[in-house]
Amino acid sequence: MSVTVRVPAKVNVQLAVGAARPDGFHGLANVFLAVGLHDEVTATAADELTLTCEGPGADQVPLDRTNLAARAAIALGERYGIEPRVHLHIDKDIPVAGGMAGGSADAAGALVACDALWGTGATRDELLDICAELGSDVPFSLVGGAALGTGRGEKLQLLDVGGEFSWVFAAADGGLSTPAVYGEFDRLAQGRAIPEPEASPALLDALRRGDASALAATLTNDLQPAALSLFPALKGTLDAGTAAGALAGLVSGSGPTTAFLCADERSARAVAAALTASGTCRSVRVTTSPAPGATVVQR
Repeated sequence: MSVTVRVPAKVNVQLAVGAARPDGFHGLANVFLAVGLHDEVTATAADELTLTCEGPGADQVPLDRTNLAARAAIALGERYGIEPRVHLHIDKDIPVAGGMAGGSADAAGALVACDALWGTGATRDELLDICAELGSDVPFSLVGGAALGTGRGEKLQLLDVGGEFSWVFAAADGGLSTPAVYGEFDRLAQGRAIPEPEASPALLDALRRGDASALAATLTNDLQPAALSLFPALKGTLDAGTAAGALAGLVSGSGPTTAFLCADERSARAVAAALTASGTCRSVRVTTSPAPGATVVQR
């Protein structure tokens, strides 16, 4: 028996970052939006825990127990007294190390797939509790749609979205380490007061109304200066996308993927074509948001 779960990528339409906490994390006001780029995770009964991966960037994905998907299977097994004898296969389509929560998506996918495979009967809240233990972005990968993440991003408040938004994502030729980007954020912030992170009322209202122009005017990412400091070439990609007609562009999460909000699908395809021709990025994808969270697609 096997179970396949589809899980979405995310874009942070607002990422407000507070000062470093004593535990090393940063307080966040993190407005997540799930987008229609997906990984699929298949869990199959096996003699022991093993992983395989295919798709773009698969060679960068660890295939041992450090992989978040493997850690999810282990955590679920420990919670319910089940030995994690399972083979996990990850079919990648979310950019690896791109700031779109691909690893977190795989963890949520593995958790839902193993839960269905083993018949644990876990409640949604129990699964979300395990997600929070695995990482700050994992709970949202399970939930999908749109949500405000507070704490270190793991405490979710679901948000209403009044329409569909068109996006272009440009994958960079290289990766960025999330801890390194936060470290650079701390370095750049030395000597200045950092306000408590809060969600933007104007941005939340734009989401509720499905107003792309209003959302574009409120997109913010406090990690963007740090990402640009570590990866200066991203500025060329941002400039190329906005010059091509995107309503707004920003670094997605900790980067280095850049995200461009467009007025509609036609505009998005024109922006994608211009970005491809610009030579400032490795690959370009067009998609929409919001998208559902982790979903069983095959048993």
